[in-house]
Amino acid sequence: MANSGEVQLQVQDIHISFGGVKALRGVGLEIRRGEIFSLIGPNGAGKTVCLNCINGLYHPQEGKIIFDGQEITRLKPYQRAKLGIARSFQKIELFKGMSVLDNIRLGRHIHLKTNLLEAAIYLGRTARQEIEHREFIEREIIDLLEIESIRDKVVGMLPYGLQKRVELARALALNPKLLILDEPMAGLNLEEVEDMARFILDVNEEERWKVTCLLVEHDMGVVMDISHRVAVLNFGEKIADGTPLEVQNNPLVMKAYLGEVEDLYATRR
Repeated sequence: MANSGEVQLQVQDIHISFGGVKALRGVGLEIRRGEIFSLIGPNGAGKTVCLNCINGLYHPQEGKIIFDGQEITRLKPYQRAKLGIARSFQKIELFKGMSVLDNIRLGRHIHLKTNLLEAAIYLGRTARQEIEHREFIEREIIDLLEIESIRDKVVGMLPYGLQKRVELARALALNPKLLILDEPMAGLNLEEVEDMARFILDVNEEERWKVTCLLVEHDMGVVMDISHRVAVLNFGEKIADGTPLEVQNNPLVMKAYLGEVEDLYATRR
């Protein structure tokens, strides 16, 4: 169960506009260490924009982002990765011509501490580090995500559902403190959705990992089943924040997803 007191990530009153479009308007979030926190809302609500601000692809014009007590608002994505923030994407961003194992290894590059000369001659620290990283990937990640049978396959030849699993594996290779998942269930069949939900729960709950998860997802069944808390965006503003049950019964959330009740009746007439 998530720690109910310790805040790991704070998003404070962030604003960001693109041209004349205000994508986020004063959004604030508090994500507690060890929880699964879901960010939901209709299409165009600003969910992915918010994730992009958190991992550094976008920089908000106003507001602050604080991670583990350190302000990271202006840090570059690789600097945030070094602090322990990993990300998977809504559209798969793998190297399709490379093997599964090579794609996962790329997620470990942030932990490499060798210099150019050591890497060129491949001795000493370089060789030791590669062995350590390989053991971590094979022992912890490949086993967890059940991808031993495809480890040497070319990613571009794999079914979409397995590619999604490989992208999760690459994010986990960073050994993150915070795992950001942008629509991990999108495009998956029912069995694959169940598998992905199980993997997320394992990463969050298993003693070896205990990773805080920030999830954007349209599958409301999954969101309500696995989340500790949920926040709802609509037109760039946060309209609700609470437990899944609280959010599910919030009239503003129902309006954002369904429209006014009177309008629904009018349509039927």
